Amino acid sequence: MIDLQPFLEEGFLRQALLGLIMLAPMCAAMGVQVVNLRMAFFSDAVSHSAFAGVAIGLLAAVDVQLSMGALALLIGLLITAVARRGKLSTDTVIGVFFSAVVAFGLAVVYRHRNLAGQVQMLIYGNILTIGPRELVCQAVLLAGLMAFQILGFNRLLYIALNPTLASAHRVRTRVYQYLYAALLSVVVVFSVQAVGVFLVTAMLIVPAAAARNLARSAAGMFWWAQGVALTSALAGLVVSAQPWADTPPGATIVLIASAWFLLSGLIAALRPR
Repeated sequence: MIDLQPFLEEGFLRQALLGLIMLAPMCAAMGVQVVNLRMAFFSDAVSHSAFAGVAIGLLAAVDVQLSMGALALLIGLLITAVARRGKLSTDTVIGVFFSAVVAFGLAVVYRHRNLAGQVQMLIYGNILTIGPRELVCQAVLLAGLMAFQILGFNRLLYIALNPTLASAHRVRTRVYQYLYAALLSVVVVFSVQAVGVFLVTAMLIVPAAAARNLARSAAGMFWWAQGVALTSALAGLVVSAQPWADTPPGATIVLIASAWFLLSGLIAALRPR
Protein backbone atom coordinates (compact mmCIF):
# COMPACT_ATOMS: atom_id res chain seq x y z
CA MET A 1 0.00 0.00 0.00
CA ILE A 2 1.29 3.46 -0.95
CA ASP A 3 0.88 6.19 1.67
CA LEU A 4 1.17 9.75 0.31
CA GLN A 5 0.35 11.43 3.62
CA PRO A 6 4.02 12.14 4.49
CA PHE A 7 4.34 14.26 1.35
CA LEU A 8 1.51 16.47 2.59
CA GLU A 9 2.94 16.83 6.08
CA GLU A 10 6.72 16.96 5.67
CA GLY A 11 8.30 19.98 4.03
CA PHE A 12 11.59 18.22 3.27
CA LEU A 13 9.73 15.56 1.24
CA ARG A 14 7.99 18.23 -0.81
CA GLN A 15 11.33 19.92 -1.44
CA ALA A 16 12.86 16.59 -2.49
CA LEU A 17 9.92 15.98 -4.82
CA LEU A 18 10.31 19.41 -6.42
CA GLY A 19 14.06 18.86 -6.76
CA LEU A 20 13.55 15.56 -8.57
CA ILE A 21 10.90 17.04 -10.86
CA MET A 22 13.59 19.46 -12.06
CA LEU A 23 16.60 17.13 -11.91
CA ALA A 24 15.08 14.16 -13.77
CA PRO A 25 14.37 16.07 -17.03
CA MET A 26 17.89 17.51 -16.98
CA CYS A 27 19.48 14.08 -16.53
CA ALA A 28 17.25 12.62 -19.26
CA ALA A 29 18.04 15.38 -21.75
CA MET A 30 21.78 15.23 -21.15
CA GLY A 31 21.68 11.44 -20.99
CA VAL A 32 20.43 11.20 -24.57
CA GLN A 33 23.58 12.96 -25.72
CA VAL A 34 25.75 10.98 -23.29
CA VAL A 35 24.57 7.82 -25.08
CA ASN A 36 24.82 9.32 -28.58
CA LEU A 37 28.25 10.88 -27.96
CA ARG A 38 29.49 7.80 -26.04
CA MET A 39 30.43 9.87 -22.97
CA ALA A 40 29.35 7.58 -20.13
CA PHE A 41 32.87 7.48 -18.74
CA PHE A 42 32.97 11.30 -18.81
CA SER A 43 30.18 11.57 -16.23
CA ASP A 44 32.03 9.08 -14.01
CA ALA A 45 35.18 11.20 -14.07
CA VAL A 46 33.29 14.39 -13.27
CA SER A 47 31.23 12.79 -10.48
CA HIS A 48 34.32 11.33 -8.81
CA SER A 49 35.91 14.77 -8.80
CA ALA A 50 33.34 15.54 -6.11
CA PHE A 51 35.63 13.83 -3.59
CA ALA A 52 38.42 16.26 -4.34
CA GLY A 53 36.04 19.23 -4.59
CA VAL A 54 34.58 18.65 -1.14
CA ALA A 55 38.03 18.10 0.35
CA ILE A 56 39.31 21.35 -1.18
CA GLY A 57 36.26 23.26 0.06
CA LEU A 58 36.57 22.01 3.62
CA LEU A 59 40.31 22.65 3.79
CA ALA A 60 39.96 26.13 2.27
CA ALA A 61 36.93 26.95 4.45
CA VAL A 62 34.69 27.75 1.48
CA ASP A 63 31.26 26.47 0.53
CA VAL A 64 31.73 22.82 -0.48
CA GLN A 65 28.94 23.09 -3.07
CA LEU A 66 30.85 25.93 -4.71
CA SER A 67 34.22 24.14 -4.61
CA MET A 68 32.70 20.88 -5.85
CA GLY A 69 30.91 22.61 -8.73
CA ALA A 70 33.96 24.67 -9.71
CA LEU A 71 36.26 21.64 -9.76
CA ALA A 72 33.73 19.52 -11.68
CA LEU A 73 33.35 22.30 -14.27
CA LEU A 74 37.13 22.65 -14.55
CA ILE A 75 37.64 18.90 -14.98
CA GLY A 76 34.88 18.70 -17.61
CA LEU A 77 36.35 21.53 -19.67
CA LEU A 78 39.91 20.21 -19.34
CA ILE A 79 38.87 16.75 -20.54
CA THR A 80 37.15 18.31 -23.56
CA ALA A 81 40.12 20.56 -24.36
CA VAL A 82 42.74 17.79 -24.09
CA ALA A 83 40.60 15.33 -26.05
CA ARG A 84 40.09 17.86 -28.84
CA ARG A 85 43.73 18.92 -29.12
CA GLY A 86 45.61 15.75 -28.21
CA LYS A 87 46.40 12.58 -30.11
CA LEU A 88 44.90 10.26 -27.49
CA SER A 89 41.39 8.84 -27.71
CA THR A 90 38.69 10.49 -25.60
CA ASP A 91 38.26 7.51 -23.29
CA THR A 92 42.03 7.47 -22.61
CA VAL A 93 41.99 11.17 -21.68
CA ILE A 94 38.97 10.63 -19.44
CA GLY A 95 40.71 7.69 -17.79
CA VAL A 96 43.74 9.82 -16.94
CA PHE A 97 41.65 12.59 -15.38
CA PHE A 98 39.43 10.06 -13.62
CA SER A 99 42.46 8.43 -11.99
CA ALA A 100 43.99 11.78 -11.05
CA VAL A 101 40.94 13.27 -9.32
CA VAL A 102 40.14 10.07 -7.43
CA ALA A 103 43.75 9.70 -6.29
CA PHE A 104 43.89 13.34 -5.18
CA GLY A 105 40.61 13.07 -3.28
CA LEU A 106 41.67 9.87 -1.51
CA ALA A 107 45.07 11.36 -0.63
CA VAL A 108 43.47 14.42 0.94
CA VAL A 109 40.90 12.36 2.85
CA TYR A 110 43.61 9.99 4.12
CA ARG A 111 45.72 12.92 5.29
CA HIS A 112 42.77 14.69 6.93
CA ARG A 113 40.68 11.84 8.26
CA ASN A 114 38.13 14.15 9.82
CA LEU A 115 36.83 14.71 6.27
CA ALA A 116 35.81 11.07 5.87
CA GLY A 117 32.25 11.66 7.14
CA GLN A 118 31.66 14.47 4.66
CA VAL A 119 33.02 12.45 1.77
CA GLN A 120 30.99 9.39 2.73
CA MET A 121 27.80 11.42 2.22
CA LEU A 122 28.79 11.82 -1.43
CA ILE A 123 28.94 8.06 -1.92
CA TYR A 124 25.27 7.52 -1.11
CA GLY A 125 23.74 10.94 -1.77
CA ASN A 126 20.47 12.09 -0.24
CA ILE A 127 17.90 14.13 -2.11
CA LEU A 128 16.07 14.64 1.19
CA THR A 129 18.74 17.15 2.25
CA ILE A 130 18.03 19.52 -0.64
CA GLY A 131 17.24 23.07 0.44
CA PRO A 132 15.70 26.24 -1.04
CA ARG A 133 19.03 27.52 -2.36
CA GLU A 134 19.67 24.31 -4.31
CA LEU A 135 16.10 24.42 -5.69
CA VAL A 136 16.61 27.95 -7.01
CA CYS A 137 19.92 26.94 -8.62
CA GLN A 138 18.25 23.91 -10.20
CA ALA A 139 15.45 26.07 -11.61
CA VAL A 140 17.96 28.42 -13.25
CA LEU A 141 19.99 25.49 -14.57
CA LEU A 142 16.86 23.78 -15.93
CA ALA A 143 15.85 26.91 -17.85
CA GLY A 144 19.32 27.34 -19.33
CA LEU A 145 19.72 23.67 -20.17
CA MET A 146 16.37 23.39 -21.94
CA ALA A 147 17.17 26.54 -23.95
CA PHE A 148 20.45 24.92 -24.96
CA GLN A 149 18.63 21.73 -25.97
CA ILE A 150 16.11 23.66 -28.09
CA LEU A 151 18.91 25.45 -29.92
CA GLY A 152 21.46 22.67 -30.09
CA PHE A 153 19.71 19.26 -30.07
CA ASN A 154 19.97 18.69 -33.83
CA ARG A 155 23.51 20.07 -33.96
CA LEU A 156 24.65 17.80 -31.13
CA LEU A 157 23.07 14.87 -32.94
CA TYR A 158 24.97 15.84 -36.08
CA ILE A 159 28.22 16.10 -34.09
CA ALA A 160 27.58 12.66 -32.59
CA LEU A 161 27.13 11.16 -36.07
CA ASN A 162 30.13 12.82 -37.72
CA PRO A 163 31.92 15.81 -36.13
CA THR A 164 34.10 16.40 -39.21
CA LEU A 165 31.10 16.56 -41.52
CA ALA A 166 29.27 18.77 -39.00
CA SER A 167 32.19 21.23 -39.05
CA ALA A 168 32.19 21.20 -42.84
CA HIS A 169 28.53 22.26 -42.74
CA ARG A 170 29.38 25.20 -40.47
CA VAL A 171 28.23 23.66 -37.20
CA ARG A 172 30.34 25.24 -34.48
CA THR A 173 31.43 21.92 -33.02
CA ARG A 174 33.95 23.41 -30.59
CA VAL A 175 31.40 25.76 -29.04
CA TYR A 176 28.76 23.06 -28.67
CA GLN A 177 31.20 20.53 -27.26
CA TYR A 178 32.46 22.93 -24.60
CA LEU A 179 28.98 24.14 -23.70
CA TYR A 180 27.73 20.57 -23.47
CA ALA A 181 30.66 19.51 -21.29
CA ALA A 182 30.08 22.47 -18.97
CA LEU A 183 26.34 21.83 -18.60
CA LEU A 184 26.86 18.11 -18.12
CA SER A 185 29.42 18.78 -15.38
CA VAL A 186 26.99 21.00 -13.47
CA VAL A 187 24.14 18.49 -13.85
CA VAL A 188 26.43 15.76 -12.51
CA VAL A 189 27.18 17.85 -9.42
CA PHE A 190 23.47 18.21 -8.61
CA SER A 191 22.95 14.51 -9.30
CA VAL A 192 25.67 13.58 -6.81
CA GLN A 193 23.61 15.18 -4.05
CA ALA A 194 20.55 13.22 -5.14
CA VAL A 195 21.87 9.71 -5.78
CA GLY A 196 25.53 9.65 -4.80
CA VAL A 197 28.74 9.29 -6.77
CA PHE A 198 28.27 5.68 -7.79
CA LEU A 199 24.78 6.11 -9.27
CA VAL A 200 25.21 9.39 -11.16
CA THR A 201 26.04 7.67 -14.43
CA ALA A 202 22.97 5.45 -14.04
CA MET A 203 20.75 8.53 -13.69
CA LEU A 204 22.03 9.73 -17.06
CA ILE A 205 22.34 6.51 -19.02
CA VAL A 206 19.54 4.16 -17.93
CA PRO A 207 16.57 6.38 -18.99
CA ALA A 208 18.29 7.19 -22.28
CA ALA A 209 19.09 3.51 -22.92
CA ALA A 210 15.48 2.53 -22.24
CA ALA A 211 14.32 5.33 -24.52
CA ARG A 212 16.54 4.08 -27.34
CA ASN A 213 14.81 0.69 -27.12
CA LEU A 214 11.36 2.28 -27.24
CA ALA A 215 11.80 5.18 -29.66
CA ARG A 216 11.70 5.18 -33.45
CA SER A 217 13.37 8.57 -33.94
CA ALA A 218 15.83 10.93 -32.25
CA ALA A 219 13.01 13.17 -31.04
CA GLY A 220 11.12 10.14 -29.77
CA MET A 221 14.20 9.05 -27.83
CA PHE A 222 14.33 12.46 -26.12
CA TRP A 223 10.69 12.34 -25.00
CA TRP A 224 10.79 8.70 -23.97
CA ALA A 225 13.86 9.48 -21.85
CA GLN A 226 11.93 12.30 -20.18
CA GLY A 227 9.04 9.98 -19.36
CA VAL A 228 11.25 7.20 -18.01
CA ALA A 229 13.33 9.59 -15.92
CA LEU A 230 10.35 11.43 -14.40
CA THR A 231 8.33 8.31 -13.57
CA SER A 232 11.40 6.61 -12.10
CA ALA A 233 12.29 9.63 -9.98
CA LEU A 234 8.79 10.19 -8.62
CA ALA A 235 8.04 6.51 -8.04
CA GLY A 236 11.46 5.98 -6.47
CA LEU A 237 10.99 8.80 -3.99
CA VAL A 238 7.46 7.70 -3.07
CA VAL A 239 8.46 4.05 -2.62
CA SER A 240 11.55 4.91 -0.57
CA ALA A 241 9.38 6.96 1.80
CA GLN A 242 7.14 3.99 2.62
CA PRO A 243 7.81 2.27 5.98
CA TRP A 244 7.71 -1.17 4.35
CA ALA A 245 10.43 -0.20 1.87
CA ASP A 246 12.88 1.88 3.93
CA THR A 247 15.37 2.18 1.05
CA PRO A 248 17.56 5.13 -0.01
CA PRO A 249 15.82 7.33 -2.61
CA GLY A 250 18.74 7.30 -5.06
CA ALA A 251 19.06 3.53 -5.20
CA THR A 252 15.27 3.11 -5.48
CA ILE A 253 15.10 5.57 -8.39
CA VAL A 254 17.82 3.73 -10.30
CA LEU A 255 16.21 0.33 -9.62
CA ILE A 256 12.90 1.52 -11.08
CA ALA A 257 14.69 3.02 -14.08
CA SER A 258 16.47 -0.31 -14.54
CA ALA A 259 13.09 -2.08 -14.49
CA TRP A 260 12.02 0.33 -17.25
CA PHE A 261 15.11 -0.69 -19.22
CA LEU A 262 14.34 -4.39 -18.87
CA LEU A 263 10.75 -3.79 -19.97
CA SER A 264 11.91 -1.71 -22.93
CA GLY A 265 14.31 -4.45 -23.97
CA LEU A 266 11.46 -6.96 -23.93
CA ILE A 267 9.27 -4.63 -26.00
CA ALA A 268 12.08 -4.07 -28.48
CA ALA A 269 12.65 -7.83 -28.81
CA LEU A 270 8.96 -8.48 -29.49
CA ARG A 271 8.50 -5.53 -31.84
CA PRO A 272 8.47 -6.51 -35.53
CA ARG A 273 11.48 -5.18 -37.40
